[in-house]
Amino acid sequence: MKKSIHTVVFATLVAVIALLGVARAEYPERPVQFIVPWPPGDLEDVLARIISDQMQADHGAPSAVVNMKGGGGLIGASHVAGADADGYTVGVFTGNILTAHIIKGRASFGTDAFEPLGVFLNYPMILATRASEPYDDINGLAAHAKSNAVKLGHFGFNGPPTRQTIKTAKRLGFEYAGSAAYDETNCVMLSNGDADVIVTTVKLVSACLNSGEAKAIAAYTAERISVLPDVMTLEEQVPGVSVPAWAGLFVRAGTPQEARDAISTSAIKALKSKQALDIAKSTGAVVSWNDAAKSAAWVKEQYGRVEELLSE
Repeated sequence: MKKSIHTVVFATLVAVIALLGVARAEYPERPVQFIVPWPPGDLEDVLARIISDQMQADHGAPSAVVNMKGGGGLIGASHVAGADADGYTVGVFTGNILTAHIIKGRASFGTDAFEPLGVFLNYPMILATRASEPYDDINGLAAHAKSNAVKLGHFGFNGPPTRQTIKTAKRLGFEYAGSAAYDETNCVMLSNGDADVIVTTVKLVSACLNSGEAKAIAAYTAERISVLPDVMTLEEQVPGVSVPAWAGLFVRAGTPQEARDAISTSAIKALKSKQALDIAKSTGAVVSWNDAAKSAAWVKEQYGRVEELLSE
């Protein structure tokens, strides 16, 4: 009888200790790192810091952004790929890391290394021209360019924004009379006539957009840009061509759902904050949370589009 009682007591103690262990192991119980594979200061870095701060406020455990630049984002991404799948190392990845680098064989990891928590940023790229030009959208540009010389300015021939611009022209049956790469595409280029159409960002041409000297004819984003609500996206105008520049939160495949849910909940709250909304308003960035399922489908689609662009 005594042995039976001792057995029951021992089993009860084991159960209590196990429950206490589970309680202590509730995520997060130690610091969480958000790895940004780029230098500090750009949009993905600034927004990651807001998310990290929210994570710490929500859960109490330390949380920090760690910048690991180099290799076109591959140094930081490789660090995340080599970390445990426990939710304590989160990748803040731009689209090229999970598309172009893998397609070109530059990455040490494959498409199955990471899973998205959510895509949260579209960079505010646009196609802009002088306000005096007789077209207001891509189809109008195509009609004009078939009988008039139109010069294109951009950031580089191998970048997806340039490639999709040229692919759009081919799709609509015209060619640019000239195409040149610049370190910066801005208002001066348009006013001086160096280029008639430029691939640029809202910030770089904000002065001439606000003065009425320039206009945007397409947004290279997944959704319309908040400061240019009447400008259609490239996808709206020419479906199947657009490859927006984007960023999202990614974890190692196999990361526990508890960790995924905790990070995602804090990220959603952070991206609705006044600080994040002010960034979107001032820069023209599209800041919105897309859940894991939607983001996974997005990444897969963008991979196919980048693969097609790079093969041309």
